[in-house]
Order: sequence, then structure tokens, then C-alpha cells
Amino acid sequence: MSPALLVVDRISKSFGGVHALIDVSLSVAPGEKLALIGPNGAGKTTLFNVLDGQLAPDRGSVALQGRRLDGLPAHAIARLGIGRTFQVTATFGSMTVSENVLVALLSHRGRLHSLLARVHATNDPDAQALLARVGIGTLGARQCATLAYGDLKRVELAIALAGAPCLLLMDEPTAGMPPAEREELMQNVARVARESGAAVLFTEHDMDVVFKHADRIVVLNRGRVIASGAPGEVRADASVREAYLGIDDAAHRSDDA
Repeated sequence: MSPALLVVDRISKSFGGVHALIDVSLSVAPGEKLALIGPNGAGKTTLFNVLDGQLAPDRGSVALQGRRLDGLPAHAIARLGIGRTFQVTATFGSMTVSENVLVALLSHRGRLHSLLARVHATNDPDAQALLARVGIGTLGARQCATLAYGDLKRVELAIALAGAPCLLLMDEPTAGMPPAEREELMQNVARVARESGAAVLFTEHDMDVVFKHADRIVVLNRGRVIASGAPGEVRADASVREAYLGIDDAAHRSDDA
């Protein structure tokens, strides 16, 4: 078995008297798709913000490929190989799709000083290659403000991939999308991960998406890990069913009968 790509060891984070994360530990293997689920307020976004450097943990450690990340600034963590998408898409609406991706490419190359000279280079081959990877290669010249929500999600995925991350954090990647587009996006994510070897750690409220696309699931409740394992194991876990899935034991026994 290959060494873990990401190791989160007993991370805790509080905001005043609110304990958002309490001794959270998990690992992600290279190429793995790991779902992080839990009810609202469970601590999922807080953990993502710790992993990408937006928040410093109160205690515990985070290591990527054996290198400690906790305490590093967000831009340094991004350059070490963590990309992220957000619950609410964050693109420049007045810029074209290609220009949005080009900004990300130049940032990761440390060449934002050349942005003004190249911002209209909508045929940049690297930007076009990223758009093709996420299935929107024909939309490069469109302004982001004119795109459908599902296409904006794909633009954000292309932006996250601009730094060639070894770990992709996806916070509610299918939120607001109709079922057919959710499936298409997740298949695209799986293909990109398979081709690049990157691991994916994602949060998601759609349990159909989680149980279909995750290799493994970690469940948070009130800042603590209450279960982890393969989708079938987590689905059958009584604590998960009580805290999150909303399935009582009697119904489960009836379904299994």
C-alpha cells in the first residue's frame, strides 16, 4: 500500500467557545476520492480552511507528502500542490473564461506581473488545454457573467487545476446543479483525477453523489470524526444514520429484509 498523500493528525480549532474541530484525524491516499460528510455545522468547511492555509489550527498537524503544512500561508500551500474549489463559485464575471484560467496559470507561475500584457491572449494553449480537460473547450471567449451555473463550476475546476495539484479540495462541487449535470461533473472529476494521479477530498450534501463516487467516506459531527470507511460500511453505521443520514434502524432492517 502506497504512503498517504495527506495526513491530518488530531487537528483542533475553536472560535471563542465554539469547538469547530476536535482532534480530527484522517488521511488521503494518492489517487483516492475521499468524501467528507456531515450535517451543517459539522466542521467540514473549517477543516478545508485549515488544510489550504486560510486558518491556522489551534493544535495538531497537517502534512502533504511528508511535509508539514500547518503554519504555512495559503499561497505557499497552493504551490506545494493543493488546489481548491468553493461552495460559491469565485470567478471574475467581466473577464472571459480563458482570461480567468490564465490569471490562475500566471499566478502559479509567479508571473502575475505579465498579466496586463497577456490578459487578452484568449488562445493561450495552456489555458485552452485546461478548458478542454474539464469539457468547456469551446467557451474560452465567453464572459463568465454569461455562463450557466454548471459551466461556472467547470471554470472553477479548471482554475483549481491550473497549479497541477496533487490534492484537490472540492467544497460542495455539485451544489445548485441539476442531477444530470452533477453526474457529468463528478465523472469529469474522476477522469481528471485518474489521468493526473491527483487525490480528491470533497464535501457533498447529495448522498447519491457521495455513495456513487467516493472510494471512502469520513463523517464529521459537531467537529469530531464519528465514522470512516468504505461507502457500504458508512451507510450501515448506526451513528451516521442517526446523526446525518436520517435513516432509523427499523427502516434499515426493513430495507434489508
